[in-house]
Amino acid sequence: MTPSHSDPGFVRMPDAEFEAILTRAAEKGAKRALADVGLDGEDAALDIHDLRTLLDSIRFIRRTAVQTAVRMITTAIMLALLAGIAIKLRLFGDGP
Repeated sequence: MTPSHSDPGFVRMPDAEFEAILTRAAEKGAKRALADVGLDGEDAALDIHDLRTLLDSIRFIRRTAVQTAVRMITTAIMLALLAGIAIKLRLFGDGP
């Protein structure tokens, strides 16, 4: 590992060596980031799986809640229209 100097202030090294340095730095950075959020150790894979499952559940609940709200609003509109038709046709006695 004797880098050659090509330009003043710049160091030139072989691409393979540079890739190895980048790979080691990326691995160390990833391990440090996981350790900072508490996802290091033997149970890390299980913890990440649980987090993904939780996120999938939250997305499902959100989608279901939106569908339920749309169905309730649609049902309310249909009932209002039917009530208006019933009143207009005077099905329930003498209306207004």
